Amino acid sequence: MTSFEFPVTERTRTLLRLEQLYQRLAFFVAQDEPYQHHAALMALFEVLEAAGRTELKSELLQELERQKQALESWRDSPAIEQVALEQVLDEIELASQNLLELSSRFGQHLRENEWLMAIKQRAIIPGGTCSFDLPSYYLWLQQPVAQRRADLQRWAQPLMPTAQAAAILLKLLRDSGKHFSYVARRGAFQQMSGGKVVQLIRISFADSYRVVPEVSANKYALNIRFVDAGTGEVRSRQAEQDIEFTLTFCKF
Repeated sequence: MTSFEFPVTERTRTLLRLEQLYQRLAFFVAQDEPYQHHAALMALFEVLEAAGRTELKSELLQELERQKQALESWRDSPAIEQVALEQVLDEIELASQNLLELSSRFGQHLRENEWLMAIKQRAIIPGGTCSFDLPSYYLWLQQPVAQRRADLQRWAQPLMPTAQAAAILLKLLRDSGKHFSYVARRGAFQQMSGGKVVQLIRISFADSYRVVPEVSANKYALNIRFVDAGTGEVRSRQAEQDIEFTLTFCKF
């Protein structure tokens, strides 16, 4: 099965972007080659930009508090596994506490590092981090892998509370999903929303279709158009066959 996730709200869009960036950062930090650690540093800079909005911290704290209150209402309910519930509440409490302990602006320790900011500025230019442009950076890339990884982890660690909060909220959101099976006739599907608001839509279908979904969604209607997966040589066009798919609506 192939699955695509589509954020319906701006907050969910931000959470998904943060998740992707933090996953990429973690992947490349765990690698050994200099070019892979260069990619890790570029991901670190992207995290800095994506999560640098001053209001993001308060938005995450507010959403964590809302979810905590909603979950606490299920305490003592026989329909809920209480051990699992308490574990989730503990995770939310820890994530909120870690966010509150961020006293300075997000990524301030990176912005105050002139050496890193020089690399970030040069990285905007294609090929701008060559050895003749940034000899000290070139030298850092030649350091033992353990040293490079330790530096990357040290620079990334103060940013991790945001990753932790985003991961918890996305898990809660995904776990709330309700699944429905539909058929897109000749590649097209429309459903009236009736004012119902969701934060995330997931579309899943068999790999054999070789299509990608194009989605337009608001509180009034959902429109899905399946188009042939283009090869870059031929312009994509709407699929002509019927597409069986699963639609998952996720909302807090």
